[in-house]
Amino acid sequence: MSTIATKSTTTSSIIDPSDPLHIHASDNPSPILVAQVLDGAIYTMWKRSMLVSLGAKNKLGCINGTLKAPTKVDPSYLAWQRCKDMVLSWLYNSLSPELANSVLCWCRKEILV
Repeated sequence: MSTIATKSTTTSSIIDPSDPLHIHASDNPSPILVAQVLDGAIYTMWKRSMLVSLGAKNKLGCINGTLKAPTKVDPSYLAWQRCKDMVLSWLYNSLSPELANSVLCWCRKEILV
């Protein structure tokens, strides 16, 4: 579980840059992290490229289960949610439009159930 160090002079939280929950100032949800989007034909290459990219951003724990969700009352919950959303956007952006639509529909259905 991540620890959030808080500045005593402000209300903002500072996350250690080595913490997987840290979102770098240059990170945003728009980029495509891999050279080719996944269209179903190049899965092995896409997977390896995505693992390398997420590893370089210290976000592998978000997809391999090692970064567990804190409870909603935990001070790090919002940082975890933001990190999870960022990784999901990177994954969605790396899918062909057809795959992205089916994945988004499946995720919405899972959330609603």
